[in-house]
Amino acid sequence: MDMNQYLDVFIEESKEHLQTCNEKLLELEKNPTDLQLVHDIFRAAHTLKGMSATMGYEDMAHLTHTLENVLDAIRNEEMTITPEWMDVMFEALDDLEAIVLSIIEGGDGKRDVSEVCAKLDVTGASKETAAAETAEASSETKWSYDEFQRTVIAEAEEQGFKCYEISVSLKEDCLLKGVRVYMVFEQLNDIGEVVKTIPDTEVLEAEDFDSEFVICFLSKLTEEEIFNKINSVSEIEKINVTELKNDFSAAAEPEKPAPEKEAAPTEKEKKPEKPAKQANGKNEAAKPAAGGGTKTIRVNIDRLDSLMNLFEELVIDRGRLEQIAKELEHSELTETVERMTRISGDLQSIILNMRMVPVETVFNRFPRMVRQLTKELNKKIELSIFGADTELDRTVIDEIGDPLVHLLRNSLDHGVEAPEIRVKNGKPETGQVRLKAYHSGNHVFIEVEDDGAGINRKKVLEKALERNVITERDAETIEDHEIDALIFAPGFSTADQISDISGRGVGLDVVKSKLESLGGSVSIKSSEGEGSLFSIQLPLTLSIISVLLVKLEKETFAIPISSIIETAVVEKKDILQTHDREVIDFRGHIVPVVYLKEQFKVEDSSDDLDQLHVIVVKKGDKLTAFVVDSFIGQQEVVLKSLGDYLTNVFAISGATILGDGQVALIIDCNALIK
Repeated sequence: MDMNQYLDVFIEESKEHLQTCNEKLLELEKNPTDLQLVHDIFRAAHTLKGMSATMGYEDMAHLTHTLENVLDAIRNEEMTITPEWMDVMFEALDDLEAIVLSIIEGGDGKRDVSEVCAKLDVTGASKETAAAETAEASSETKWSYDEFQRTVIAEAEEQGFKCYEISVSLKEDCLLKGVRVYMVFEQLNDIGEVVKTIPDTEVLEAEDFDSEFVICFLSKLTEEEIFNKINSVSEIEKINVTELKNDFSAAAEPEKPAPEKEAAPTEKEKKPEKPAKQANGKNEAAKPAAGGGTKTIRVNIDRLDSLMNLFEELVIDRGRLEQIAKELEHSELTETVERMTRISGDLQSIILNMRMVPVETVFNRFPRMVRQLTKELNKKIELSIFGADTELDRTVIDEIGDPLVHLLRNSLDHGVEAPEIRVKNGKPETGQVRLKAYHSGNHVFIEVEDDGAGINRKKVLEKALERNVITERDAETIEDHEIDALIFAPGFSTADQISDISGRGVGLDVVKSKLESLGGSVSIKSSEGEGSLFSIQLPLTLSIISVLLVKLEKETFAIPISSIIETAVVEKKDILQTHDREVIDFRGHIVPVVYLKEQFKVEDSSDDLDQLHVIVVKKGDKLTAFVVDSFIGQQEVVLKSLGDYLTNVFAISGATILGDGQVALIIDCNALIK
């Protein structure tokens, strides 16, 4: 069988199960007595083992099997959880993640796992003891029915049904045990009804059992006929069908008394048409469901991208229709176009929501990273995550992981002090790092905050002067928040000693550049000795944006609304001349003026005007006034890249097609704000 067709599903599900293992192990480290966490990890590891064995990744299957043994011993309380065992299990997860990464990159998934498997090795004696105890417990409880189940069986027997105990043993090397169980139930449901299973159906569905399961079954067929029906399923080692001759009448003394609070069956329940549907009140649960009853499906991101591209074309045509309706002034056409605009707006919201992904897909990797770094740094740091359910477009999500990793590493390594220094400064020994995400308007904000040492502004200023990031003249008038912003300057990324600038700023220029390329920004607030707060602002989506269309001579340009603070008409005489540039006084702020015609080399044919149309834009704390010929209006447009032949065009982030068929260039405001 060609398994490549299942590769994408295998990769996605493997990543999910590994993430579950990581999260639950971190919780288990804090609550080592919580056996439910061990069960959750075991199920995830067990599923990984079955999937990897089916796909032919032997090293992965072997490692997960060894990890299973440890988890099994822990959940059977044969061994206790120690920091050493936690480290080894995390090491095993590292190897599993490396194998999955290798498979994603087209590799064969092979890895030397012998060393970590040796560390995970537990003695087989405890396993045998556990198996014996489990078998003994099963035999004691095998056919202990409650009052309701006994009533159902008794009434079924009155209708001519026989009650059978069916014991099924799967082969030891059986893969996908849940599938075999499902096939057995499929065969049985054709000839009768299931009353009860040991273990429960939920356990069978999760494949959380060894190789044997037992079924209490009602049928009018003989033992031989039932045996032959089940025997058609492959991968079965042994089948034992035995008729139960017990007296299941309601008056009979039950083998095990039912709890006093057990509700008596209603009249409707006592007279079922089909015995099994009363057997446990949920016959469908007795048969492991293929679909699980969920209402979600997996969709390849490429399909969503194709859908988005088609909708973008629709947005362009919508703009064209709006333009035609406006020119013709035809009432019925205008009304139809308005309705189409509303419907396509709703469709746009649905498509964008389909592409939205919770930021937890990025945040999930950080608790493990923090655990590892705190061990390496000999620090005590607690990471708190808020707003992990905040959603962002998939294209943005894919890009923000590395910047966030860098900011977190800075907070851990260079922000939060060592425990002894924190105690000396009157702080708690354990430092706090908070990661928070939330919506605000058409943007998502992500904050990384720590209660560490903050920024040593004196040292930052000294380093900035040493590396010629600022001049002596600038240093005399620079404000605190401007000093904080200096850590994003490229000059700081080459510092020989990180501690020279209080451990801040190493490589943060890369973070800033990356976020700005996504149409976002990053700012910082810091109090020396109290901590720092990095705030990232990101657009919800990158493909369809609101812009203000402006004219430069006969050419049309688009400026993203998210960057605009205000539009205004100013008198030419109100423009002031400083030593190196023109500025205007905008609400008490001195704002430099940028003539877009000069920047884009558009020939100026206009006469000397008394009034100028300006657009005040913002980048972080900096304001700039763009001078244009006129404003056209606000419009939603599709952002298209300029292609491979027009890369690195200054101050242009892309282009769009307008309603009249013209192409308008979209201005990158960040590149023009200095």
